[in-house]
Amino acid sequence: MSNNNFIIREIQPSDNKQIASVIREVLIEFGVPKVGTAYEDTALDCMFETYDIENATYFVVEKDGKLFGGAGIMQLQDCIDPICELQKMYFHSDARGKGIGRLMMETCLEKAKAYGFKQCYLETLPYMVGARKLYIKTGFNSLEKPMGNTGHFSCNMWMLKDL
Repeated sequence: MSNNNFIIREIQPSDNKQIASVIREVLIEFGVPKVGTAYEDTALDCMFETYDIENATYFVVEKDGKLFGGAGIMQLQDCIDPICELQKMYFHSDARGKGIGRLMMETCLEKAKAYGFKQCYLETLPYMVGARKLYIKTGFNSLEKPMGNTGHFSCNMWMLKDL
């Protein structure tokens, strides 16, 4: 899937270092706390291996051999219901405002449905305004409390969508 020469594809082992760098850059740009968020996740440095399990996929956004962001889906941790979590959806500023987030969301949700998930959960922060607009436009609804056990105690907004 592509848009403005940006390509969305599944992550490869050689992408690990670059996607970790992009995600950390975006988190720093937005002033996200380094503790209790994706910033400190050990998975950031081994994204291919983290998502190389059953019913999980991480997609990256690439243009001219350079990564500009990504997003993944995986079973919500400590949840027995068929609920996946949209994880680590971040884009470099050069990839924002071009419809890539919408395309990525469609890609992830279609894959989640193909895996048999019935709902998709996510966590975010109040100042991620653009992301929250996309989530609402895509049909996510706010929750009163978190689900599962993501370890992201600094994220204080939770959303869920029926697939």
